[in-house]
Amino acid sequence: MAANHPPNNEHIDDNMIKVEVNLDDISGEWLGFVMDRLFEAGANDVFYTPIYMKKNRPGILLQLLCSNQALSEMKDILLQETTTLGIRYYPITVHRMERRFIKVDTEWGPVTVKQGISKGKVFQSSPEYEDCKNIADKHHIPLKQVYEMVWKQL
Repeated sequence: MAANHPPNNEHIDDNMIKVEVNLDDISGEWLGFVMDRLFEAGANDVFYTPIYMKKNRPGILLQLLCSNQALSEMKDILLQETTTLGIRYYPITVHRMERRFIKVDTEWGPVTVKQGISKGKVFQSSPEYEDCKNIADKHHIPLKQVYEMVWKQL
């Protein structure tokens, strides 16, 4: 197993913004489109949570993390592509753990694995989904079988 990317050192991002909107009249297809647009524009993370709003209406809480520099574009996308009439945002600090990427060889081909490191020790390993999916599709095997093979070699 050899590293294929330089390490990503542990650090604090203290110029981040958390943005959120409540949505009660938007389809799942639109939400997927909005998520793609936000990521393409530089969002670090985008996620949805089911909520209940006033008058007990079911809705979605859309939240994202971005840099201060990306805030204006995130707001533009949310106003253009969703049904929101208001946007909340506030500063947030993100502690990012050290990461490194390694390659694990399987009988079907290599898989990239992202590892989280704290105090010099690996505390988390996560095979990259796209690598595992491509192997499963190419070799007509269950996705979980690919993951199991990678985990056995870590």
